[in-house]
Amino acid sequence: MITLKSEHDLEKMRVANRIVRDVLLLVADNVKVGVSTYHLDKLAREYIEKAGATPSFLNYHGYPASICTSIDDVVVHGIPSKKVYLEEGNIIGIDVGAYIHGFHGDGARTFIVGKTTPEKEKLVQVTKECFFMGIDGLKNGSRLGDIGGRVQAHAESHGYSVVRDLVGHGIGREMHEDPSVPNYGKIGRGIRLHSGMTIAIEPMINMGGYAVTTDQKDGWTVRTRDGSPSAHYENTVLITDEGVEILTL
Repeated sequence: MITLKSEHDLEKMRVANRIVRDVLLLVADNVKVGVSTYHLDKLAREYIEKAGATPSFLNYHGYPASICTSIDDVVVHGIPSKKVYLEEGNIIGIDVGAYIHGFHGDGARTFIVGKTTPEKEKLVQVTKECFFMGIDGLKNGSRLGDIGGRVQAHAESHGYSVVRDLVGHGIGREMHEDPSVPNYGKIGRGIRLHSGMTIAIEPMINMGGYAVTTDQKDGWTVRTRDGSPSAHYENTVLITDEGVEILTL
């Protein structure tokens, strides 16, 4: 069931999403060669809790950390570890969720560790562009397929593929609400979007094919099947009469 948020609800969601934004900025300052993904997780959890919030991901269906740290061919859900250190040339997707006053915020960025290849730099940039292409012209009355159609077209115009097995989602009192928000599809198709809807739009773009596989040992880590690099960019947005409000910016 899709829920529309009242202005009172949105005031609370803005708080949660500002915390997510600030955690992503904090992590960005600490993504450096030799830093462990555990250290990034610790910084994020401390900041979220100091702000009076709870990490949305911690213990969510058993997930063991506060953020996701997804390096190179890991698409999403990489688990922070004291044994994993950032290396020159890595790209790392950081996904953050925060829960406060009964509502969740959610956002992700892909960062470059030190200097990397032009190919990886372009992937990260185009993935970010995919998000903004996806919200271009989006407003009350738009179709859900407008998002995925634009994301897919932009990614594929650069020779990349769009992950099919994982999608964006509605968000609010629950971390994952209706509707599912694919990053592929056809413009003009799908349900209509209405003012007051809050959705997490999160392009996951692969340099190679779109097929992915989930690690059978930890049950979480999702990698590209062909080992190609992947990038992730996400914001929580509010649909309005005039357009969108990006809550995590």
